[in-house]
Amino acid sequence: MDSAGVVLGQESAFPRDEYEKRQARARAGLAEAGLDALVITGPENIFYLTGQQTPGYYTFQALVLPAEGDPVFVIRQLEYFNFIANTFISDAEVYQDSEDPIGFLMKVITRKGLSGKRVAIDKRGWFLPIAVYETLQSALGTVHDGAGIVEALRAVKSPLEVEKLEKAASYVDAGMRAGLAAVRAGASDNDLVAAMMEAAIRAGSEYMGMEPLVSTGRRTGVPHGTWRRTALSANDPAFLEMAAVHDRYHAALMRSAWVGPVPQEAEDMMKVCQDALAAALDEIRPGVACEVPHIACQKVIDAAGYTDNFRKRLGYSVGISFAPDWGEGAILSLNAGVKTALQPGMTFHLPPALRIYGRFTVGVSETIVVTETGWHQLGTVPRALTRIDA
Repeated sequence: MDSAGVVLGQESAFPRDEYEKRQARARAGLAEAGLDALVITGPENIFYLTGQQTPGYYTFQALVLPAEGDPVFVIRQLEYFNFIANTFISDAEVYQDSEDPIGFLMKVITRKGLSGKRVAIDKRGWFLPIAVYETLQSALGTVHDGAGIVEALRAVKSPLEVEKLEKAASYVDAGMRAGLAAVRAGASDNDLVAAMMEAAIRAGSEYMGMEPLVSTGRRTGVPHGTWRRTALSANDPAFLEMAAVHDRYHAALMRSAWVGPVPQEAEDMMKVCQDALAAALDEIRPGVACEVPHIACQKVIDAAGYTDNFRKRLGYSVGISFAPDWGEGAILSLNAGVKTALQPGMTFHLPPALRIYGRFTVGVSETIVVTETGWHQLGTVPRALTRIDA
C-alpha cells in the first residue's frame, strides 16, 4: 500500500535498533517457552515491541511475532498511516471495516505457515475479549499462554525508557504544583483538575492512561473519587493524584492539602504516611524482594494503629500505559507475597494513603527508579501537606 508521503518511523518514540533488541529478547522468550509464535493484542505490549500507538486501539489490532522471521501487523485501514509513522515494520496486513478482523488474522496466520504450530497469545491485559479467544482457539485447536513473555521485559526499563519517565515526571511536577496552587476556599475540585491538566499538558504531557484522582471535602474519604463540582470551604481537605505522559511512559504523584486549620487526627495520619513512605524507600535496592518495602510500610502503619485505614498494596510498576490505567500493576506490585527481586531499571509509584472513610484521606507518593545502589526519585514537589489559610 502506498504510504502517501508518510515516512516509516517518522514519529517513533525510539530508534529502530531499540525495537529490534526488544523483539530479539521476546523471541528468545518464545524459544525458551517452546512456542512458534506469539499473537499480541495488548496496546502496551504492542507499543513496547513496535512503537505503534493510537487512541484507536478500541478496534482490533494484533502483532504476530514468530520465533523466526519478521513480525507482521494486523491493523484497521484507518490506522494504517498512523502505524507507518510510529513503527519501522514494513509488513502490515490491513483489514477494512467491512471485514471480520479475527477471520482476517487467521488468514494471516495461515499465510505465515503457523497453522498447526504452537501459537500463543498474550492473555494478560484488558484487550482480549472472550469471543476473540474462542475464535482463535477454535481455529488453532490449542491457544498457548504467552502471558508474561513481553511483560517480564517491560518490568526492567532501559536508560532510554528512564529518560521518558523523567520527562513525564517533570510534567507531573508542573501539574501538581498548579493544582496545589489552586487550592483555596471557594475553589472546586473541577478548578483543581483544570489547573493540573492545563499545566501538565502545557509542560508537554500527552493524554493520560487514567484521569486525575482529585476530590475535595468529605468526598476525599472515598477511594478513587474524581472531581464532581464540589467546592472547598474552611476546614476542608483536598486530595490530588495524577499522572502525566511522555511517549506513553507514565509517572504519577499524590499530594494532600487542607484549607484552614488541619485537625490533629489528619496531622497524625499524614505523618504516618510520610514515615511509611520513608521506611519503604529505605528498603529499596537490587536483590530485595518486592514484598519487603510493602512490609516495611505496613509495619509503620500497624504500629500507629491505622491498619484498618490501609488495605492495599504499597505500590506498583509504572511505564507504558494506555487507558484504563496509568500503572503497570498487572506486571509487578510492591505487595505482600511478591517475591520477585528488585532490579536496576525497575520503576514504581509508591502511594501510601490513609483514609477515614467518608471523612477524609491524606497521602503522599513518589515515582522512583531502582538504581545499582538503591533508588532515584523522579519528582521534585515537596511531600509536606499543603496548608491554605481559610
